[in-house]
Amino acid sequence: MPKIVDHAERRAVIIEGLVRLAGRSGLHAVTMRSVAAEAGVSLRVVQYYFESKAELMHAALRYLEERSGARWAARLARLPSPTSTRTYVEALLAESLPTTEQSRDFRLVWTSYAVLAMTDPELAAKPFVEGPNRFEQQLADVLGRAQAGGELAPGLDVSAEAARLLSLNHGLGTSVLVGQRTAEAALEVLKYHLDSVFGPPERRDGTGAREGGAHVR
Repeated sequence: MPKIVDHAERRAVIIEGLVRLAGRSGLHAVTMRSVAAEAGVSLRVVQYYFESKAELMHAALRYLEERSGARWAARLARLPSPTSTRTYVEALLAESLPTTEQSRDFRLVWTSYAVLAMTDPELAAKPFVEGPNRFEQQLADVLGRAQAGGELAPGLDVSAEAARLLSLNHGLGTSVLVGQRTAEAALEVLKYHLDSVFGPPERRDGTGAREGGAHVR
């Protein structure tokens, strides 16, 4: 009987090969041939599943985003219930900082892709910003509910604040990747900014929420 090929598994093996290469040498150094060698498959197999390097790199981003989403869900599931919006937002943002090998791979590949897309029309045509756009909207929705519950100032523009938080997180992530600061130092900067948004610690109760504020369940 002919061997049954698990196409999803084969695609994952190829993508994981790309991620390992990108983690060592950067996404700019990745080729279809080098990915094939890293994944232990032939170049023809890589080309069968991915017509171009751009398609392969975008598939890698989607794959890493799915894995990152699973880590987010696991981190949020470990939070006490109910938990404050401040704690919830910190968990959301902290997971996307390169504090572990997995989150570093995601941040490195996404940042490398973004840089390459600035000068490569084929890469720029791929909708790789959809993930950050969804994340920004998620942040805005969470902040909006916190504002309605009295945890945030009534005049705060939650959409602008969500954009600022995401931009801050991207900058902090890059600073960790290039060695400007440690992951721990980046987390402290993040916490400092969240304190400025939600109020200083002395104005919050033991869970991080202001007295009378809403909680995320």
